[in-house]
Amino acid sequence: MTGIVKQFPGVRALDGVDLDVRAGEVHCLLGQNGAGKSTLIRVLTGAHQPDAGSIAINDEPVRLNTPTAAIERGIAAIYQELDLVPELTVAENIFLGHEPSSFGFSRRHEANTRAREILEGLGHGEIPLHRPVGSLPAAGQQVVSMARALSRDARLIVMDEPSAVLDPEEVANLFRVISGLTARGVAVVYISHRLEEIREIGDRVTVLKDGATVATGLDARETPTQELIRLMTGRSIEYVFPPREEILTTAPTVLAVEGLSRAGEFAELSFEVRAGEILGLAGLVGSGRSEILETVYGARRATTGVVRVDGRELKPGRVQSAVRAGVGLAPEERKSQALLLDEAVYKNITVSTMGRFARGGLLNGAAERAAAAKLVEALDVRPKGVERPVRNLSGGNQQKVVLARWLLRECRVLLLDEPTRGVDVGARSEIYALVRKLAASGVAIVLVSSEVEEVLGLADRVIVLREGRAVHTGPAEEIDEHRVLDLVMEGATR
Repeated sequence: MTGIVKQFPGVRALDGVDLDVRAGEVHCLLGQNGAGKSTLIRVLTGAHQPDAGSIAINDEPVRLNTPTAAIERGIAAIYQELDLVPELTVAENIFLGHEPSSFGFSRRHEANTRAREILEGLGHGEIPLHRPVGSLPAAGQQVVSMARALSRDARLIVMDEPSAVLDPEEVANLFRVISGLTARGVAVVYISHRLEEIREIGDRVTVLKDGATVATGLDARETPTQELIRLMTGRSIEYVFPPREEILTTAPTVLAVEGLSRAGEFAELSFEVRAGEILGLAGLVGSGRSEILETVYGARRATTGVVRVDGRELKPGRVQSAVRAGVGLAPEERKSQALLLDEAVYKNITVSTMGRFARGGLLNGAAERAAAAKLVEALDVRPKGVERPVRNLSGGNQQKVVLARWLLRECRVLLLDEPTRGVDVGARSEIYALVRKLAASGVAIVLVSSEVEEVLGLADRVIVLREGRAVHTGPAEEIDEHRVLDLVMEGATR
């Protein structure tokens, strides 16, 4: 790709981007949210047409007018926001659009056989072929999306944040799969905000900033981390977390969970969170982390146990009861679970406090916009305009909008599920500072993250979960990443 330019109304998303990818390499594409990575990939996969520039495959100029044209040229993509059809089965999703057929009839046995072979090659032959893909956990859906790309015999595969929903063992398996692909000459464009992954799996690196290529062809293993960060952000950002504030022994207990269980998901969990404290939950995908947060929030009904906020018992399975008591949730999948993507930024911020802006049954839009604008300014949401559809913001800025919603609500308890997933290093640092600032204001916070370093660096105390049960509870400063992994993997390796 040479000199790629893409203009949208009022925005020059790509400003002369260059990218070359060799057969059999893992080429890592880095950049902050909003740097132009997604737009570049959409041009490569035929979803957008460039306004200038050229694309060549094997030195032959090509015009990728449609996604079908890209697929026919051997280009496939696995997106961070999975494009699966939830109601269709695993096998149907894998071969969607190119089902084996004869005389207009689908050859389902052949499709099932080939789907099983692909899944086994990915190390996930246990996934049921006839199960609706929407019923699989996020990690399982990611595997199916990968299988669909592989089913087309692609020569170049784009992977956009493929490890975001995977636990450490599944990430290791993903890397084995990628190594197998590149050994066969398949090229991989790998997008990730986890710089440690770049070191492990990458060969060369291209960095985008503000829609332009600022560096390309960098050695993924030799280029210092600080240099990559400087190229992405234009400044140096140290990997440090905000300093912990001392939690006073007199600080009141805000959230109390006693004997909380949900059949098949987690059991006999008890903990307290005081005002100003951050409690981290660490564990593998499937250990019950997200389910615990959703049960505290009332989105799931507990089998047994009690949840209290400021001493007041919440009604089980009732979100309204939790919200009235001052509980807020920033869920794992912000786009599908937290945001109204086609609504304006200000609507997404005020959606949980609309009663505050209602007069005589009518909403005062001017007051909504004014309140949202103050938070947008305070949290440095970019761009600043509150009328813009939230869909058009980068991942980090979308996450700030979710947090702004609960700031406006002045919640007592904030439940954060993967708060920095898909967020670049610059925005991640800002979110860490914001979370710590919220805690310092007296909010009780429960944090879930797949990145153990993040849990230990941000939390005051940590609960380590294995198979739905707490196997360790204590100050975050008194346990390290290796010990957490030992605890969570112990059951899996037996």
